[in-house]
Amino acid sequence: MRARLLAVVLLLLLAGCSSGGGRDDGRITLRFQSLAWQQESVQANKDLVKEWNAAHPDIQVEYVQGSWDGVHDQLLTSFEGGEAPDIIHDASDDLADFAYGGYLADLTDLLPERLKAEIPRRSWETTTFGDGVYGVPFLQEPRVLIANATWLKDAGVRAPTPEKPWTWAEFRAVTKELSGDGRYGVAWPLKEPVSATLNLSLSSGGRIFHRGGDGKVEIRFEDADAVVPRTVHEQVNTDRSAAASTLGMGGSDTLPGFFGGRYAMVPLGFSYRQQIVQQAPEGFDWQVLPAPAGADGLAQGVSPQTLSIAEDSPHQREAAAFIDFMLRPENMVRLALGDWMLPTGTEALRDPALRTRKHDWATGTALAAHLRSAPAQSVRGYPEWKDKVATPALQEYYSGAIGLDELRERLVEDGNLVLARYQR
Repeated sequence: MRARLLAVVLLLLLAGCSSGGGRDDGRITLRFQSLAWQQESVQANKDLVKEWNAAHPDIQVEYVQGSWDGVHDQLLTSFEGGEAPDIIHDASDDLADFAYGGYLADLTDLLPERLKAEIPRRSWETTTFGDGVYGVPFLQEPRVLIANATWLKDAGVRAPTPEKPWTWAEFRAVTKELSGDGRYGVAWPLKEPVSATLNLSLSSGGRIFHRGGDGKVEIRFEDADAVVPRTVHEQVNTDRSAAASTLGMGGSDTLPGFFGGRYAMVPLGFSYRQQIVQQAPEGFDWQVLPAPAGADGLAQGVSPQTLSIAEDSPHQREAAAFIDFMLRPENMVRLALGDWMLPTGTEALRDPALRTRKHDWATGTALAAHLRSAPAQSVRGYPEWKDKVATPALQEYYSGAIGLDELRERLVEDGNLVLARYQR
């Protein structure tokens, strides 16, 4: 009798502890970890979750606030501990190890055709690893030049446009012309120099990572890869047209000097416009200019924000349905406006709210067709190469501590030793 009672109690406990977000009343609960941090963006995400929940009483979504700071390690810990959220907000350049490690679900057969067709192939390439797709790229931003419009106008400088951009040589000449008397043509905030250097180098035909027929990646630093870093190095160390003091700064750190008339231009992500709108002194006239063009035009690497599904989630199809809802064109526009970024979706990009001249939205949307997968997207070992090899080497090169030949040697020789450990 006692054994039978114990068995009944155990069955009741198991029934009340249904796994994977299920409940004994049949309702499914999905956990969605969002990395939105700006007030407008957080609100847009929370509003969409609320709307989904109101329309789907049997599939509820729990909003979990995450942070970009240390997200890779946080996710790795949650994967290994079996605590990963069902729906994961991240960036495409952080997905490779998770995808190859089996932590993320292959979305190839989970996503509806509508969503697959809405996002261009070049964007899907950022989340494709091997034969699988492990994230939906939905927000992206080009790196642009934020310029003091009054300064450029007074100097008689031609403002570039997406139709007629500056070349890298013209950009260097302009910054030299604008400099003098303690003022600089440009401030390069390169506290984290690797992604900026690699992504902008696509315009000059730089690739640095070369995948062979056996699938293995080799690092090569060729003439096309040197165009952008050489330009920055010469601006800082030869022309004195770029402030050396900003090389260790983040983008936000340069804004006081920009507003104070110390720098004519700052290369920043497109979303920095929000901070400028909020912080610029009254009457400060600024404008968005395209980054310089090279042999491959305005091509630029990006690592879009992504939505993925945990491989361990027992409700992958329901999670995919929620992602499809979040990324309907009208909802993608809401998310883009909240983050001051560009949607990847072609229909969303046509929305008039993203093509207005106000805050130079139109300049950004004109650059969208030129955005490509960042060079390091699918390279295993990239985070270690970036942190241990490329970041210190580029920082020393930009500051003038080492020359181009030593930079090349360290990026290539030390870098290939790092990647070899991941490609055995």
